[in-house]
Order: sequence, then C-alpha cells, then structure tokens
Amino acid sequence: MHTPDVSVVIPVYNTRPYLRACLDSLLRQTIGRDRLEIVAVDDGSTDGSGRLLDRFAVRHPGTVKVIHQANSGGPAAPCNRGLELAIGRYVFFLGSDDHLGPEALERLVAAADRYGSDVVLGKVVGVNGRHVFSDVFAAGNAVDVSLFDSALPWSLANTKLFRRELVDRLGLRFPEDMPVLSDQPFTLAACYHARRISVLADYDYYHAVRRLDARNITYHSRIEQRLVSVERLFAFVAGLIPAGPRRDAVLRRHVGLELANLVGDDFRRLDRAAQERVHAAVRRLVERYVTDGLRNRLDIEARLRLGAVTAGGVDELLAVIDQDAERGVPATVVAHGRWHAGYPGAPAAWTDVTEVRADWLARLDTVTVSWADAHTLAVTTRSPYPRFAAEAGPVRLVAGPLAGTTLLDATDPTGRTVRTDFPVDRLLAGSAASGQRHPVRAELDGDHGRGSAPVRAPRLAAGRPRLVRRGARLYGVAATVDPRNGQLVLSVVPVTVGQLVSRLRRRWWRGGPAAPRPLTAPPVRPAGAPAPTGPHHAEPSPAQLGQLTVAP
Repeated sequence: MHTPDVSVVIPVYNTRPYLRACLDSLLRQTIGRDRLEIVAVDDGSTDGSGRLLDRFAVRHPGTVKVIHQANSGGPAAPCNRGLELAIGRYVFFLGSDDHLGPEALERLVAAADRYGSDVVLGKVVGVNGRHVFSDVFAAGNAVDVSLFDSALPWSLANTKLFRRELVDRLGLRFPEDMPVLSDQPFTLAACYHARRISVLADYDYYHAVRRLDARNITYHSRIEQRLVSVERLFAFVAGLIPAGPRRDAVLRRHVGLELANLVGDDFRRLDRAAQERVHAAVRRLVERYVTDGLRNRLDIEARLRLGAVTAGGVDELLAVIDQDAERGVPATVVAHGRWHAGYPGAPAAWTDVTEVRADWLARLDTVTVSWADAHTLAVTTRSPYPRFAAEAGPVRLVAGPLAGTTLLDATDPTGRTVRTDFPVDRLLAGSAASGQRHPVRAELDGDHGRGSAPVRAPRLAAGRPRLVRRGARLYGVAATVDPRNGQLVLSVVPVTVGQLVSRLRRRWWRGGPAAPRPLTAPPVRPAGAPAPTGPHHAEPSPAQLGQLTVAP
C-alpha cells in the first residue's frame, strides 16, 4: 500500500459555509495529491456538510476518505477516529472552518525531514478578525524550540505537523471526556516527548477563520463543560511534568488564560449557583497548582482576580471584577515602601505590584474613542496615578502591531491623559482581505523600567462602526470591547455588498419602506464622510451591518 507523506485529519460538524474552502485549500497543495491523504470525519452534521464531503470523496477517490458517525459532542472523538484511519508518515489536524496556504504541507514536511523534527508549527494567521497568539513566531524560523523557555505554551492547538512514529510510540489520543480543550493534552504530550520541535514563521501556513455565526463549541460551551475540561487539563499537566520551574512555565499559560478566563468580566453574567461552582473550582486549582513563583509571573489582572478568589467568596471576587468593568483602574496604595493595587477584597500578597510597577503604571482606562478627522481614529486614555507624567516616561499605545502617535492631552493639567491617533489606512493595510482584531496595549519606559498592559474600556458607550473602502473592498471599522477581559480592540471586518443588501432587505420587510436609511457607495478614500462624534463600541458583524455609518 502506498504510504503518503502526510495525512490531514479534519473533524467536521456543521461548517458547510466554510468547508469547501477548507477542502479546496488541501486539494491545491503543492505537495501533490500522490503525497497527501485527506481523512474527513463527519461528526453527525445536520447542515449538509456530510453530503459535501461525500461529493469530494467521489471526485477524488484516491485522496479523500470520508467517515460518518453520530455526533459525539466535541472534536476529540472524530480526531481519534481519523487518526486511527490515517496512514501517512506525518499527521496534520485541520479545522473544517479553516484553510491552509498552498505551500503549507510541502514546506512543513520538508522541514520535518530536514531537521528530524517530531513536531512542526507553521505560522498561524487570523481571518475575519480571529485572534491568534503569535509571539512564538516573532523571532522567525527556529529549528529547535523548547516547550519551557519560549512562547510555545501559548500556541498549544493541535494544528501542527506531528511525526506519526511519535504518535504511535506514545499511543497519543485525544481525551474524549474533555468537551473543550481536548487538543491540548495531545499537543502537550507530543511536545514534551518530542526529540525536536521546529517553528516556521516564513509563510502564512494556517489561516484560522473566525466563524461569523460563532456557534462552535469553543465559543459557547456551557460553564460545566469548561470547568470539567479545565480541571482535567490541570491534572494532565501535573501528571506529565514533575513539579518545579518547568511545570510552572507551562501552567503559566493555563493559569493566565484558561483559569483566569473563568473569572473574566463575563463571570458576572452567571447565575449565583454557577458563580459558586466556578469560584470553588478555581480556588481549588489555585491552591493546588499555583506556586509563589508562578503567581509572581502572572499578568497583574489575572493575579489580582485569582487572589480575590483565594481570599474570599464570590462577593469579594465580584467587587474586583466590578472595579475593572465599571469603574476602571483603582488607586495605588503606597505603604512602607511597597506599592499595592487598591482593589477591595484582594490579599496583600496578591495585590503587591512593587516589582512590576512599570506594568501597573501602564494600566490605562479608555476615556473616548472618536473619529478625529476623515482618516484618523483617536483613542483617549487616562491613568489614575497622580505622578503618572513624572514617573511613567514616554508612553505609546499599540493596536496589534500598529503603533499610534501618542501625545499628552494638553487639556489635562495633571498630565494623566494621553491621546493616540491611529491612521485608518494603516489599520486597513495591516488587515489585508481577511480583516483583523487589533487589541490595544499601552507601553511605557520610565523611572520604573519598561511596562506594558492591555488598555481596558470600562465605560465605553455604544456607537456605530464606520464603513470605509480600500481599493475594491469594503470594511467596517470600529472600536470594540473584548467581553472576556474588557480590553479595547480596534476591529476591521470585511463587508460585502451582498451583506449590506441583505441587511437592508430584512430591515425593509420588518419596518416598511420608511425603515431603512438610504445608503450610497462610499468614496474611494477611507472614511471620506464628515467625522461623526462620540465613542464607538459596536463590531460590524453581518447582523449589525444595517447600523453602519456609511460615507455619502
């Protein structure tokens, strides 16, 4: 039997609008179909995805294999089924709503063969504004990457090339008792035992698509599912890696991301019983796994919230969250030469920010986001620290990779307010055709060293996105707030004329002929209309396109 170089396993569940692009990207791979096997597992789809897979299998009988099974409730079971049937020297897992660059598999296999790598991670880019952790790619190509002293723990999705011999030798499978996060134990075990892990940053290998319906299990899993999965993930890490600095290096990601997300801003939306269950589970995990050294390496916000969990009950945690989400950065309490974040309910050991004063000073609140002129989005932020101007040093705001132009606001005599201008054409240029979300961070370099922190927007009022044009494409540009952590995000989302027409048609039928406002095509220059005033906070999803401010 012919052994292909790589088997691509695709778990499929109700991704019909994206599935064809996914499969086409595989069939166009430059590695050639004689070196490629596609194993697609339909996990009980009800939207026609299974029928589309069958049509591809009929057209490409030597390349595409399709398996149908009853819905399992998560991606683990279909990944395992595909892995059992795959026969390639390497295996690659691909989300059915994502796609690959044309040269991706050829480059990945060549690198694995050249370097003897057991795991190869190719550069991942977000589509439709999907956020991806990209720090692991910042230094360029790397032949040998350590799991313990790099940003690799922040990129533990299974969307990598794995040597099949390693998978078989370790008996790696996805834990089917984890409704979410089931790819992380698989990836962690592979990386922990790999002879070599390589990172390729010289090409856009993997295009991770943000689904505009946002209905997959990762986005809207029930809280009970998340709790079960997070607890099992921590237990897996503890069983895999002995206690010490190396375990802490990996758990820093899980504590700072998965665990901290459980007590993010949307914790307030849970009913009281669910809040009590989350609080108990998080406290148990913190007390069991978070060492003093790990605690001190956490971001300030994660540290403060987890500290509030260990110090008190649900009400104490809610007080900390409400401070961030409703009132903004609290005062700095200086006592006996130590700096403390002035949160209610958090213990001193967790609120002490003396060693990270620069990061603490970088915590700014958004005051307004407005269109300064036809081509510039202006973000005004403020620090509550009275000596901010004297001690913070030069300050700048960055949106993703784009640094804005930041100046002290002359209207504030205290020097605690800064305004940053982001040219819209540069936001559009950095977003390409796929759109992008640009999380906003503050960076400074002053008396206390270099600091950086996400810019939160606790009181940003809702406003209308603006429809702008770059070449032949239309985009909705807006300031949004990440509901998980309250961070300000500048969003650029591609918009089609068909989406606009569809939205207007729905509004017409709901409200009659007078309901929709007349819209005309936008000018060639971005945001050519007179600048609207006031803050902005609505992301232009297809369901919101009828609310866009459109240049006449």
